[in-house]
Amino acid sequence: MDNIYLLMVVALAVLAIADLIVGVSNDAVNFLNSAIGSKAVSFRTIMIVASIGIAAGAIFSSGLMEVARKGIFNPSEFYFDEIMIIFMAVMITDILLLDFFNTLGMPTSTTVSIVFNLLGAAVCIALIKIGGDQGLTFSDLDNYINTKTATKIITGILLSVVIAFSVGAIVQFITRLLLSYDFEKKAKWVGAIFGGIALTALLYFIFIKGIKGTNYAKSIVDVVYNGGADGLLDWANNYFGSAYESVKELAKDQKDFFKIDGDAGTIKMTLRGFLEKRLLEIVIAGFLLFSSLSYILVTLFKVNIYKLIIVIGTFALALAFSGNDLVNFIGVPIAGWQSYEAWVVSGVPASEFSMNVLATKVDTPVILLFLAGTIMVLTLWFSKKARYVAETEINLSREGEAKERFKPNFLSRGIVRGTVLLSQGLKAITPTPAMVFIEKKFTKPVIDLPKNKTYEMPAFDMVRAAVNLMVAGVLISIATSMGLPLSTTYVTFMVAMGTSLADRAWGTESAVYRVAGVLNVIGGWFFTAIMAFIAAAAVAFLINLGGSVMIAVLLLVAVFLLARNTINYRNKVKAEKAEDSLKNSESTSVQGVIEESADNIKSFVNRGNKIYISTIDSLVKYDLIALKKTKKGIAKLDEEVEHLRDNIFYFIKNLDESSIGASNFYINILGYLQDMSQSLDYISKASHKHVNNNHKKLRFNQIKDLKEIEEQLNELFEQIKKAFSDREFDNIDIIINEKQELFNTVNRKIDKQVARTRTEENSPKNTTLYFGLLLETKDLITATMNLLETYREHK
Repeated sequence: MDNIYLLMVVALAVLAIADLIVGVSNDAVNFLNSAIGSKAVSFRTIMIVASIGIAAGAIFSSGLMEVARKGIFNPSEFYFDEIMIIFMAVMITDILLLDFFNTLGMPTSTTVSIVFNLLGAAVCIALIKIGGDQGLTFSDLDNYINTKTATKIITGILLSVVIAFSVGAIVQFITRLLLSYDFEKKAKWVGAIFGGIALTALLYFIFIKGIKGTNYAKSIVDVVYNGGADGLLDWANNYFGSAYESVKELAKDQKDFFKIDGDAGTIKMTLRGFLEKRLLEIVIAGFLLFSSLSYILVTLFKVNIYKLIIVIGTFALALAFSGNDLVNFIGVPIAGWQSYEAWVVSGVPASEFSMNVLATKVDTPVILLFLAGTIMVLTLWFSKKARYVAETEINLSREGEAKERFKPNFLSRGIVRGTVLLSQGLKAITPTPAMVFIEKKFTKPVIDLPKNKTYEMPAFDMVRAAVNLMVAGVLISIATSMGLPLSTTYVTFMVAMGTSLADRAWGTESAVYRVAGVLNVIGGWFFTAIMAFIAAAAVAFLINLGGSVMIAVLLLVAVFLLARNTINYRNKVKAEKAEDSLKNSESTSVQGVIEESADNIKSFVNRGNKIYISTIDSLVKYDLIALKKTKKGIAKLDEEVEHLRDNIFYFIKNLDESSIGASNFYINILGYLQDMSQSLDYISKASHKHVNNNHKKLRFNQIKDLKEIEEQLNELFEQIKKAFSDREFDNIDIIINEKQELFNTVNRKIDKQVARTRTEENSPKNTTLYFGLLLETKDLITATMNLLETYREHK
């Protein structure tokens, strides 16, 4: 039985590696987005800077592993076998939960995930212990769990969401008023002052949040007095305004400021303590120093100070992420390993060995931190899911139009309407000169680009990126110095959303989608906490019930789910690359629009044909799963057509004066594609509804007629696809001439069904479905022929 605990430690080590991978894939959004979105420097440079920050932060993580050991529960109340159950449940649940969010491309908090996993598993085991002891009641749960910690974290979540959003919006609004969008044309001293403020904030953040609590930070500044302990106490009495009688009392009372080095005389001042006690002086000195340095760099060396801020800010957030969030991924496995070591040498049975050892501070070996940092850096470079999660936040904060991932809902519409009314009210009471000044500062410059050159604009400018990094750093530093728990994910995300709102990135065209996206992400954060608690408690209960067999089963389930999610994600990416996606027209001439439209028609006909055939075949086989897939397929195709229609404004604006006539052709083509899409959508949904409601299968004669129509329609679509693929537009006339024959076939099938209904048909649902399929097929053919005729007129 003892070997099971060694195997559990090995399993925890493997789970730690997996958790590092899924955790970094989600949290990379925190420090990459501002640099990637602004395109201030190359992607390679961003990755190198972030990698250095992660590696440095990992080495500085040793003092931060206490959260996993004793931050959520009281280890002295549990025995070794119970602690190992808690740790196994936490790691299994944490990996699956984070991977779920990565697959969705949604940023969540790894801190909240690990804390509520620990809380859920510990509560479960504590309740089992209470239930097995008649002398204990539910009120005794407080002896096992640090309930205050959970309350502080929940409060921190709510406060950080509101405060980060509000502060980000206010700072961005003021910054834009001062710098406008023509910030690069401002006087050099303006950029230097901005650089002084930003660099001071970021470097203070690096010291306060990035390396706080580490052994390295605690010995940077030494205070040694020749007068021994008495001289030190005299200085402390004057400095703190308090009377101290001993060095121990001094160190105990001012533990954030001092650390005892021996029993007398020599004391080491912590870096954090030094910074906090001299905050005002350090900030002023830092501002003067970095403002001067910024001015020199801008004036003499022509350095873009905004790029420098973004690079340093990316490093700072990567350092803080790695230095503080590494505990979320390897803290539990390391605590499990250290618990196992203490139990092995004790010789006490696992069910009797108290875990007091976890209440003491134990430094993590540097080699483990180095290995963890290496895995995190490799994940950052190679994880596709990390970039998928990053795209979510970048698109939500993007300037202007973007492909919106989220659907608007009643809540997002209500918020937008309320904000519009509030904005109108503020405009009404704001003096006209002030409004003119504000509008001038928020006027975006028009960038003229050669029409023959493809250029992808950044999601937002460097000023907003710098504000994102600076504000996030300041807020995290303040919360850290005040001992308030928060999530770096929540702060960085909400700051980015606040600056986007203030910068008018959310216009009337996109606001409902962006607000819906923000609400979805925030909802996901609370879902993380709830599901982490429930799932970890359930897994802990199962392990306690089934022992080693249940552990093996749960590990296999976890491996299966991770593998399935990875395979499904890769298949999805491959399918999207291989799929004939519809593309926006970028041509400026009639001939170019005709050529690009030919590609879209070929792609649409190819995919529409597959959807029609799959729907009829699945209906015939009564295959509900296949019908669900066809519904998804037509929904995606319809979404792409809708996206093309949404882009009509930009298409028309891009046309040459001599090619305005192409707009009418393009609009008509999109209209017919939408008609075809709607017919396919009806056919797919009606078939799915019929099978899903368990109505009678189609009769043999109905199936035979549908298959005949399917074959003829397939032949028609294949001819259209070949004509547009090979640019054999002369064949369009031949295809159009065959229209009547196909119409006649459908009409004959309708007449036959009318006759069957009068004599032998006894299923109203079958009749309704069959007529619906035939009539929509007829509409599909009509829309297809209209499209071909329109193309023939312009070819």
